[in-house]
Amino acid sequence: MKELFTIGEMAKLFDINIRSLRYYDEINLLKPEYTDKVTEYRYYSTKQFEILNTIKYLRALDMPIAKILNFFKYRDIDKLVHMLQEQQEGIVAKRRKLELIERKLQNRLTQIADAADTTYERIEEKYLSERKIAFLRKEISAEDDLEYPIRELELSNHLETVMFLGKVGVSVSKENLGQKKFGGFSSIFVLLENEDGGKGKDVILPASDYLTIRFQGTHKEADQYYLNLLKYMQSKNYALTGDSIEITLIDYGMTNDTSKFVTELQIPYKKT
Repeated sequence: MKELFTIGEMAKLFDINIRSLRYYDEINLLKPEYTDKVTEYRYYSTKQFEILNTIKYLRALDMPIAKILNFFKYRDIDKLVHMLQEQQEGIVAKRRKLELIERKLQNRLTQIADAADTTYERIEEKYLSERKIAFLRKEISAEDDLEYPIRELELSNHLETVMFLGKVGVSVSKENLGQKKFGGFSSIFVLLENEDGGKGKDVILPASDYLTIRFQGTHKEADQYYLNLLKYMQSKNYALTGDSIEITLIDYGMTNDTSKFVTELQIPYKKT
């Protein structure tokens, strides 16, 4: 039976990169049985097969090298069980995080598809369930860039920047709507999903009947559509009950093509 194996033979036997074997040697995880002092060739023995098998097994479980080193330093069954349990807990946490990311992706894909395949400038009467938002009361001009207020909203509510895409909204106050003044906003908010984190105080938009309209453009083109909604409301003898909800569903965060921008206006009302 062959007693010593070159590093190349060892790599082929275990389907492992030669570079990895050299690295394991450098960090004292798997030292060769013998190294020729003249040629510096590394030779391994069958006694090291089990060690390399264990290393490969633990690496297949995504075990960090530092933990594997520590295990071989104090090799013990109880230590192995504890190490595997810790790794299992880490994998469960990673799986939950990936599931969270998957839900966020699906939510955003659904929103984009809905916004892209929409009928523009059509007024609809909708009942919308209560929605959770992170909210910042702040007077903002319709001509202002919203990026700074968005950062203020983010910081004041300890929100993650990644949750903002396609979910930021502004409101025109009920008072200004009644006076047909659309040049400024009374607040800025972000719609929260169940998956969103944050340490700020959440606000609930109560369930209500809304008049809604979608149009191609951004907040700066909203005035005419507010007028259309208010005119419709008056024709139906409906009463305005609160601030507007104005959300840019598709904007510069998603595309440079301004013809694809989509904004939705929502005005709460009640029948009289």
